[in-house]
Amino acid sequence: MKFSENWLRERVAIDATREALVERLTMAGLEVEGVEPIGDGLDLVVVAEILSAEPHPNADRLRVCRVSTGDAAAPVTIVCGAPNARAGLRAPLARPGARLPNGTTIRVAAVRGVESHGMLCSAAELGLAADASGLLELPGDAPVGAPLAQWLGLPDASLELKLTPNRPDCLGMEGLAAEVATLFDAPRRALEVPVVAVTSPRAPPIRIDAPAACPRYLGRAIEDVDPSRPTPQWMVERLRRAGIRSISAIVDCTNYVMLELGQPMHAFDLDRIGGGIVVRMAREGERLVLLDEREVALDPGFLVIADAGAPLAVAGVMGGHGSRVTDATRHLFLESAHFAPDAIIGRARKLGLHTDASHRFERGVDPALPERALERLSALLLEVVGGRAGPIVRAEHPDALPSRPEIRLRRERLARVLGMSIRDGRVEAILRGLDMRVEAGADGWTVVPPTRRFDLSIEEDLIEEVARVHGYDAVPTRLPGVGGRVAAPTEARVPDSVLRGVLTTRGYVEAINFAFVPPAWLEAWQLAEGAIALANPLSADLAVMRTALLPGLVDAIRRNLARQQTRVRLFETGRVFRAGPDGPVETQRVALAACGSAAAEQWGVRARPMDWYDLRGDVEHLFALLGAARADIQLEPASDPWLHPGRSALVRRDGAAIGRVGVLHPRLAKRLDLGLDVHVAEFDLDPLVARELPRATAISPFPQVRRDLALVVPDEVPFAALAASVRRAAGAVLKDLVLFDEYRGPGMPAGRRSLAIGLILQDDSRTLIDPDVDAVVSAVTDAAGAEFRATLRA
Repeated sequence: MKFSENWLRERVAIDATREALVERLTMAGLEVEGVEPIGDGLDLVVVAEILSAEPHPNADRLRVCRVSTGDAAAPVTIVCGAPNARAGLRAPLARPGARLPNGTTIRVAAVRGVESHGMLCSAAELGLAADASGLLELPGDAPVGAPLAQWLGLPDASLELKLTPNRPDCLGMEGLAAEVATLFDAPRRALEVPVVAVTSPRAPPIRIDAPAACPRYLGRAIEDVDPSRPTPQWMVERLRRAGIRSISAIVDCTNYVMLELGQPMHAFDLDRIGGGIVVRMAREGERLVLLDEREVALDPGFLVIADAGAPLAVAGVMGGHGSRVTDATRHLFLESAHFAPDAIIGRARKLGLHTDASHRFERGVDPALPERALERLSALLLEVVGGRAGPIVRAEHPDALPSRPEIRLRRERLARVLGMSIRDGRVEAILRGLDMRVEAGADGWTVVPPTRRFDLSIEEDLIEEVARVHGYDAVPTRLPGVGGRVAAPTEARVPDSVLRGVLTTRGYVEAINFAFVPPAWLEAWQLAEGAIALANPLSADLAVMRTALLPGLVDAIRRNLARQQTRVRLFETGRVFRAGPDGPVETQRVALAACGSAAAEQWGVRARPMDWYDLRGDVEHLFALLGAARADIQLEPASDPWLHPGRSALVRRDGAAIGRVGVLHPRLAKRLDLGLDVHVAEFDLDPLVARELPRATAISPFPQVRRDLALVVPDEVPFAALAASVRRAAGAVLKDLVLFDEYRGPGMPAGRRSLAIGLILQDDSRTLIDPDVDAVVSAVTDAAGAEFRATLRA
């Protein structure tokens, strides 16, 4: 939001300096993002009139101008290269001795043999605007010889506010003036908006078919306008200093009312409207050519302004090209409406637009403002372009209009939250200065916010208003006198920092990806089931919430590979989202992705590519350091379509599935243009980091006994299943189980393999003797034989 400082001071009589104004606004929550001085150093710049403009005798692109400065003295000679220099034009003239804002000092000088007594100036040279294409053209009634700064109301400054989305009331001078008047306890000059006399009977009918999206719509016809008339210079300047370029008198007037009151408005060519106005939702397949001449496709999510035949405008965003005002327009239809923010939010972005109207309507515009704004615009248009005004035509659904609830502000609550007491009179002056209705009670106040303040709904909102206007610097800095309690972290869960530390020591680097992903990613991974589409995505590539971490992590792998990183190890912790019966379900997860060589390049180890066992080692190391007993973890073949069918596994803990580990399916890797195997894993975090409370146990003083067995099992029997069977059969005396050899080859029956395992046995109460050990070995071999047809290798 840009505005003219002088315009603000016309509305509010404050004696504060510019610096004090900027500081006070910023400290009150209306951050001043930029201050651009305008018109400093124009003491010797005057309004001049070009009497004649002749070609320069020695230069094709220069003109020799005779210029009147309004003095009794003879006209001066100015050499000028501006393409719009012509007889009769009134433009700024910098006299000799002037020092312009860009640092140029004006002197009498010979230009290609012709002496020039000053310089005719563009807006850019005077620091008034960025336009340097030609001389700044002044209106024909500009007084020749008058100081330019005085005539334009300079010096001034363009102040730019960085408003938060909850303060749309300050997107207009009316709301901003109320704010500044309260901050400085200064009188505010009210804007008088007289009722325009009705001199035309024309009243196009209006119908609202979408009352929830548009509960109030007002319109007025103005006949016999002259759109060729120029915009008054004072209005052009205020628009310019607010960052808005002057377009035409009618458009300028609508923009000016938007800046002044905060109400976006639109003017239609009345002769291009057929059968009255209908406010409705767009129909599937409808299209509209906008003012910028782009044709857009509409859907039922768009609110449109239509006539009997087709849409005329996208409500709250932009008008249509077909009903635009042109130089040939003679009759206008003015729109002033209240559109619900929910009906406008995201619609402009969906069309690739961001307009002043959508910026305001998305945040909320005062529902009581349309009639006042319509009267103000009507008066300006009648003054500037003439015409005859018809009656205001309105369509309203009062039940759908937002209401302002009464808010109870307790005196004791105010003092407790701020840590200080503020006089009742001061509190009431602040609230009334912000146009709130205040009724004092025994223990506080009953307050009704103005209709423009959508951000005030609870007691804490009012406390914030009192605090920021009274001054945050006046709030005491002492700490509140309350007892504190340090919450000890639970020992039943491994801290996330330990998880990150474990993965970092294994060579993984933490990555952070967007929780929003392209729909095409999830479709490629076949993970789109249950995906939650965003109603208002930032872009088409960020349109759904991720259902898994791996698509984003593998895309990061792809980007690294494209930048000549041949060995990449990444991990990420974050939330994934799926649609549930009672709303979105969020799950915290951890994912790993790795590719390239198994070890970093070095001289001591021969280079080899990473394989399934390297990833499995990383995962088992993670499980071990997170406190998961090896017996708690079971692996079984995975059937996910994005995993390699022979090099992947579903991971269970205590029987419950907690994740997947494996190599990406070759088809998916090819589709993602990876060019090599990428090893991945993803787990639900909560069951992964859960652990039993640590207990101290005595170390057994009795020796361990080891027995090695070579069991011949069918090839399809996974070692994890065999190990689980061995542990069950051996019982509590089995302290550890190691696999130290696998054999296939001569002497081994077809379809079978030998797995050599070591049983580490130990009792906590006595020394194991041979009969004890033999009984365990016998139980193990019997169980393996019964479950897997295992035999002892000869």
